Amino acid sequence: MKALLVLSRWIDAVNIVIGRAVTWLILVAVIVSAGNALIRKLFSMSSNAWLELQWYLFGAVFLLTAGYTLLKNEHVRVDVLSQRFSPRTRVKVEIFGILLFILPASLVIMWLSWPVFVDAFVHNEQSSNSGGLIRWPAKLLIPVGFALLVAAAISHLIKCIAYLRGLCADPTQAANSGSSEQQLAEEIGRAAAEREQALQHRNL
Repeated sequence: MKALLVLSRWIDAVNIVIGRAVTWLILVAVIVSAGNALIRKLFSMSSNAWLELQWYLFGAVFLLTAGYTLLKNEHVRVDVLSQRFSPRTRVKVEIFGILLFILPASLVIMWLSWPVFVDAFVHNEQSSNSGGLIRWPAKLLIPVGFALLVAAAISHLIKCIAYLRGLCADPTQAANSGSSEQQLAEEIGRAAAEREQALQHRNL
């Protein structure tokens, strides 16, 4: 069990790094959207590439942070029912949901989406819109995103089993207090502080 918990921590670390990095794509999407709108209004110029880039960025944020969202216990649950359960019963329901819903569905989608990406990559599939982007990077996001979700589900399953054995804290409880927005702002602030400290050490 200890080895599995180490694996769980590694999976969580990967999802945290990817989740923190991908959140910046929201800012990029906003800048692209605003810039495209301004250029269209001021110069009567536009491009399908910019519109599709916004869709790609949205897809990346949605898919690549699925595992990170599970790690933070922010996936939708029927809280009206789960709040009435004891912590151990809630964790058992969580295990049931992982084994019967999250893992099977995610594995099937990951498996079926991979040939779609490979076909698009081999044929260098292009957008059907004039001036649009190549399609395979967007299609790659699907298997990669669901692979991260599968990994996060396995990590969560390990922690649930460990909790029932008395080896770790309740994984269904959020680690931090406050709203999701506050937690995200705190994480971004911590990441910026870590980068600043690293730069200071390099300059010394």
